Amino acid sequence: MLSRRGFVGVVGLTALALTGTLSACSGEKNQLTVDVVDSAPASAVLPGEDLAWIALTLSAALFLAADGVLIATPETLEQLAPVSSATGLPLLVGTDQAVAEEISRLGAGTVLTAAGTDLSGLGDLVGDLEVVEIDSAQEGPELPAVNLDEQAVAVTLLVDPEAEAEAALPTRTLASAVVQAVGGSIAEIPSGVLGRSSETIAAVTEAAGDDPATGVLALGASFAANFGAGAGAADDWPAALDRTLRTPQLPGGGHQAFPGRRMVAAYGSPGVPSLGILGEQSLQESITRVQELAAEYAGLAEEPVLPAFEIITTMASSEPGGDGNYSTERDPELLREWVDAAGEAGVYVVLDLQPGTTDFLTQARLYEDLLLAPHVGLALDAEWRLEPGQKHLAQIGSVSAAEVNDVASWLAALTTEHSLPQKLLILHQFTHSMISDRQDIDTSHPELAITLHADGHGVPGDKLGTYRALQRDLPEGIFMAWKNFYDEDTPMFTPQETYEVEPRPWFVSYQ
Repeated sequence: MLSRRGFVGVVGLTALALTGTLSACSGEKNQLTVDVVDSAPASAVLPGEDLAWIALTLSAALFLAADGVLIATPETLEQLAPVSSATGLPLLVGTDQAVAEEISRLGAGTVLTAAGTDLSGLGDLVGDLEVVEIDSAQEGPELPAVNLDEQAVAVTLLVDPEAEAEAALPTRTLASAVVQAVGGSIAEIPSGVLGRSSETIAAVTEAAGDDPATGVLALGASFAANFGAGAGAADDWPAALDRTLRTPQLPGGGHQAFPGRRMVAAYGSPGVPSLGILGEQSLQESITRVQELAAEYAGLAEEPVLPAFEIITTMASSEPGGDGNYSTERDPELLREWVDAAGEAGVYVVLDLQPGTTDFLTQARLYEDLLLAPHVGLALDAEWRLEPGQKHLAQIGSVSAAEVNDVASWLAALTTEHSLPQKLLILHQFTHSMISDRQDIDTSHPELAITLHADGHGVPGDKLGTYRALQRDLPEGIFMAWKNFYDEDTPMFTPQETYEVEPRPWFVSYQ
């Protein structure tokens, strides 16, 4: 026979959760003691699909002992979670043998549960428990008084609000209640990406403190899948936290290039006005010009719009040159002044390659030192990637997916090795033949934001047709980009018209 201690109405639970006050039943025997752990638990990711497992894991990690526990079912969790937050009592879900064993470990003699909950699954333990039922139809909560440890547990729960909106189970309700019960805190990390923004990095920094190995719990599979830019599949959670603390931030904050921001770029090469607007003025004037360009897009999208340089770093040439590859490679040291000044001004930089008859990876390696800067990415302009015997402007060049993947693997490894934020890898294209086997492009590198740059010019209808055509059969995980031409577009799109293109481009360049 179950011992029914009393009934508590849920009408008063809101006040409980807000004030943390308890109305004690009479009698010294109703004083419950809860002992929490005296050090932060090990940092870990909690899968978000099993309510009972999450509850047991949190109870084992955060509580040494407790005279009383709350037992909920998935249906009554929303009702009982505020009681856990307010009282400091552990919250368990279900009534199977594992729950019974956890009750025994805690040394609990009192169970608080919703009226009508079947506790028979606890087996022989039921007869030894004093049960307090919480009745949703009754007002005036009256709960046993709880003596809590004065010192809160140094633990922070990271939650993904986007995953929460899609989930059918109230996992955040459960985990948040238990963490708050021991005095811990909650921080929201959209998409489970630690480096999403300066705000998420600040939250992780505060949570991790000096020791990422302890005190940071994350809820849901999105965290396990997104251990931050530079993570490998075998990396563990503390390593991901540590990397977040050590990785420099991008212009505008955060470690994730897209989708946390959009960019508007000036395209060209310093000192060469014929190649685009970037070469039409001095360095400082170029910074001012692109900042003004980006400002024209402010408020047209939810994301912040940042200025960028797309610097033609190797230039297609009509002559074979000393190395015979029909490409003129600019001296990295001549570009360093532009790269450094751009970074100081909060301007992102993309190094654009026009390789002639050599391959993209060979040329990319020439600029490795510049790519070690956190605000520098790479663009592959396949129009100027020739086969032996071809000539620029006589044929439109092309690149294979395999060659793109070689560059992507190298750039991703470079990013990981040097703890850099996510890098842009832009692929220029205006005909399908420019990238062969495009469906085989590997988009699995979290270190890279691979972006397809629709590079066509002309009248609006033709440009939009090219933009739409390039999206057909595009591998998942690739962002779209757009180019506006001052001379060749008739007329050139305004910022408003550019951002009305579907999908809205993440990267817009001006030539």
